[in-house]
Amino acid sequence: MKTYLAVFGATGNLMYKKLLPAIAALQAKNLLPKDTTVLCIGRANHSIDSYLSVAKEQIKEKINWELFTPLLEYFQMELQDIQGYQRLFQKMYQEGPSIRLFYLAVAPDLFPMIAKGINEANLIAKNDPTGRIVFEKPFGEDLKSAQAINSMLWNYFDESQIYRVDHYLGKEMIQNILVVRFANQLFENSWNHHSIERVIIIAKETEGIMNRGNYYDHVGALKDMVQSHLMQMAALIAMEIPESFDVDGIRAEKVKVLKKINIAKDDVLTGQYLGYLNENNILKDSQTETFVFLKAMIDTPRWKDVPFYFITGKKLDEKRSEIILDFKQNSQQNNLWPNRKIEKNRLVIRVAPGEGVTFRLNTKEHGLSTNIRPMEMDYCHDCEFVGNKPEAYERLLLDLISGNSTLFTRWDEIETSWKNIDNIYQFIPKPIVYTNFKDLKQAIKSQFGEVLE
Repeated sequence: MKTYLAVFGATGNLMYKKLLPAIAALQAKNLLPKDTTVLCIGRANHSIDSYLSVAKEQIKEKINWELFTPLLEYFQMELQDIQGYQRLFQKMYQEGPSIRLFYLAVAPDLFPMIAKGINEANLIAKNDPTGRIVFEKPFGEDLKSAQAINSMLWNYFDESQIYRVDHYLGKEMIQNILVVRFANQLFENSWNHHSIERVIIIAKETEGIMNRGNYYDHVGALKDMVQSHLMQMAALIAMEIPESFDVDGIRAEKVKVLKKINIAKDDVLTGQYLGYLNENNILKDSQTETFVFLKAMIDTPRWKDVPFYFITGKKLDEKRSEIILDFKQNSQQNNLWPNRKIEKNRLVIRVAPGEGVTFRLNTKEHGLSTNIRPMEMDYCHDCEFVGNKPEAYERLLLDLISGNSTLFTRWDEIETSWKNIDNIYQFIPKPIVYTNFKDLKQAIKSQFGEVLE
C-alpha cells in the first residue's frame, strides 16, 4: 500500500530545519516504506524545482538530493479552500487505498481550519487506522484553550489517530530513562525517597527569544518549557513500574505522576533577561518570564519529601538539558570516616547537547593515602555513533509511519499538565531582571537554600 506523508507548512522553518532532513535521513537508511511520497503543501505558487531551490538554501545538512528529490512533490493549495482538500483526496486515492499521514507544521491557530478540511474531504475517517494526523506543540496557551483545541480534534478524529508531538520525547536519552531505571537492579531498588535526596530537571538556553516575540510574549518559559518538556521528564523519572511497557501502560503511569505534582505559592521564582523589553514584538511593560525555577513535590509513597526542582530559561550561561538525581549521604559514613567530607552519589542523565549518563561514586585515592575522592563513571551515548546520530524527528516520524504512539503525548497528559500550570499562574511572582545566571543563582540561594552546586 502506498504511503503519503503530507506536510502542511512546507515553506516554514520546521520543515526546512527538522522535517526534510529527518525524512532524507530515514530514506538514506532505507527505513521509509518503499512506495512513499512526501507532499509538501503550501500556499506559495511553487513548482517542485523552485521549492527545492529554496529548500537547498535553507537546509544545512548534507542530503543526497539526487536520491531524495523523487520522493518529493509540491502541492499548492489555500488552507480555507475545500476544493484543495478534495484535490488532495484524489491525489492520495488515485492508485487505490493508501496510508495517509498529515503533519501540521503550522501555527496553532490554523489547526481548526486544516482539521476541518481534512475531515470534510474524508481524508481521515474515524475508526480508519490508515489515516493519522500530527500536531506540534504548543497545545493551547492554558487549560481552557487546550480543551477547546482537543474538543475540536475529537469532533473530527479518534484519539488513536491523533499524534501530538513533543520533540523532547524523541531524544535518545529521554527514551533511555526507562532503560536506566528498570534494566539496572542498582537503580531499581534505590529509586525512591529512602535513597534519593532531590531531583533537578534542567533545560537551559544561551539564546534569547530571537524572532519569536509575537508567540513568546503570550506564553513565557513556564508554558513553553515546564508545561511540556520538563513535566514529561519528571513523569518518566517519577512514574511507577507500569503493568506493561506498551503505549497505554507507560502513559497511564505518567498521568498518575502529573496528577500528584504539588507546587506551593512560595516555591516559584521567575526572571526576565535584561533587554527582553527591547526585543521585537514585545509589550513595553511585559511581565513575561524568560526564566523559571520552581520546587515541586510529588505526593506518592515513593517520593515522600523528595523535592523536584525545575530550571529553565533563556540567555543563560550554557545550553544544557539534563536530569540530576542526588542520593542521600551514606548512613554509616560518619562513623567509618569521621570528620571527612565525602561526596554524595549523583546520577546525571544528559539529554542535550551531549547525550549520556554519568554516575559519581567514591573510591580510595591511589597509593598509600587513605583519602577518599569522588570518581565519575561516564557513558557517552554520542560516542557510540560513527557519523550522524538519529535525531528526535527521525524517531518520531518513524513511529508515526509505523503507528507507534508511545513517544507522542496523550490528551490526559496535556490536560493534567495544564491544570498544574494554571494553578501556578494564580500566584506566579513578578519576574526579577537578570543579566546572567549568577544573578539567578543568588536569588535561588536566598529563597531555596543551596540547591545548585
